[in-house]
Amino acid sequence: MNQLEQQKKPEGPSMFDILGGETGIRLLVDRFYDLMDMDSDLKLLREVHGASLEQARDKLFWYLCGYFGGPQHYIERFGHPRLRARHLPFSIGIAERDQWLLCMARAMKELDYPEPLLDKMLEIFFGVADWMRNREG
Repeated sequence: MNQLEQQKKPEGPSMFDILGGETGIRLLVDRFYDLMDMDSDLKLLREVHGASLEQARDKLFWYLCGYFGGPQHYIERFGHPRLRARHLPFSIGIAERDQWLLCMARAMKELDYPEPLLDKMLEIFFGVADWMRNREG
């Protein structure tokens, strides 16, 4: 490894490693979609996803692996994520954003994420979820 590559390498474990690698991210994604499918107060969020959650499960898993510093599964399959552009066909307002965050918070709590990690993850997810909004209200 040359000096430039050494300078780019982050110190300590990546978020991918902290979350348990592919196994940990798959657990989070599966719990997230299981809760979305079961909890009646997430009905609005569930309806946005259509009849099957299988494709959404895989895409979120692939995306989060790369986003958190692991393998770039999503980019290898679909190219640049262009998240906002890919979500424009869906009506996403504050209620949808908040249900998405609530569902993710529940999934992380059920998987016993420690409070500091849960808080950090919710901060990260809030920024992305809020950016995805494409309508008021």
